[in-house]
Amino acid sequence: IGQRRGTQCWWLAISFYLMLSCVERLPTAHDPDVVTNTVRTYKLNHNDHFSLQIRERGEDKIPFLVLQKPLDREKENEHKLILTGTDGGNPPRSGTLNVTVIVLDSNDNHPAFSKEVYSVTIPENVDAGTSVTTVKATDLDESSNGEIEYFFGEELDPKLYDTFSLDKDTGEIRVKGEIDFENMEVYKLDVHATDKGQPPMSTDCRVIIKVLDINDNKPEIEVTSLSKIVSEDSKPGTVVALISITDQDAGLNGKVICSLSDNVPFDLKPSFQDNMYSLVIKHKLDRESVSHYDVTITATDCGVPPLSTSRTLSIDVSDVNDHAPQFAQNPVELYLFCLSTYTHMFSPQGVSVISASHWYILVLALPLLYSFCSGRQRGDGTFHRNKCSRD
Repeated sequence: IGQRRGTQCWWLAISFYLMLSCVERLPTAHDPDVVTNTVRTYKLNHNDHFSLQIRERGEDKIPFLVLQKPLDREKENEHKLILTGTDGGNPPRSGTLNVTVIVLDSNDNHPAFSKEVYSVTIPENVDAGTSVTTVKATDLDESSNGEIEYFFGEELDPKLYDTFSLDKDTGEIRVKGEIDFENMEVYKLDVHATDKGQPPMSTDCRVIIKVLDINDNKPEIEVTSLSKIVSEDSKPGTVVALISITDQDAGLNGKVICSLSDNVPFDLKPSFQDNMYSLVIKHKLDRESVSHYDVTITATDCGVPPLSTSRTLSIDVSDVNDHAPQFAQNPVELYLFCLSTYTHMFSPQGVSVISASHWYILVLALPLLYSFCSGRQRGDGTFHRNKCSRD
């Protein structure tokens, strides 16, 4: 409590948390007259917070100001009163004193944020140092009681201190580290605002930062099962490979369209499981026409711009015995009477007279066996067959 006296004014500074019924002495009026003409009574103008109490000390009457109702500096920081002193003369004479009660500030107000929840959206490729948002709190108190500092909540994930920074004086939140939608889609930060009063008072708010996905991930192709060799007699619809195709992006950025290389006898069928496909035989294979296929699978997402990736599967076609041997010339006509004499007289034993060919080449180079199906043989066996050499 402080006081300052003026000619006809009195200033009284009191703390807002002064207890009710607290009494403060006011100045007494001076009247040079004596006996009944001296000051006999005091009166205070009507107000809601203060009343007047008169105490007698001998012949003197002392005025005291009594607090009747709690003060609130934020609503009314000063109160102007008029103290009137009246003597006992006839007619009575009076004088007035202007009393100004100044309510001192105390740290009785919590800081208050402009919003309880701040919600913002940022792209995942945002640069470090980019401003995300600024939280703002105000305090009705004055001086240090109304000065505010901002801090992240104590329960904040320690990793987020490497992702975001907070200016303790301005409340501005900036990007500090890498923002990746695939790692975290939404960040939730608790921010405390604390004043510098004694004791300090604080409040908090929630900051929700939503990360906007961009098309920064290519589709991924994983072959979970593959038959590198398929038989040429495999039926259409036979599964050759199982393939998983994924994209870590979301929305259209993560929607994938698959395709195969042209002119291959295979097809890509979606499975009942999401992102799973089966590579199946589309129509009959023929190893004698094509014995090897390089099948390229391309996965393209629907982002802007679209991203794609490819993978090539090597598939060999194995042989089955689906062709009969064939003679190079059929039928064969021989004039045996001339050929027999000429061959017997002039040809050495073992000279080839007729041969058969097989245009069909086996993978394992299996031999062909030859034999005479019918006919007559005379003499000492002028003709002999070679079962393996075709002669």
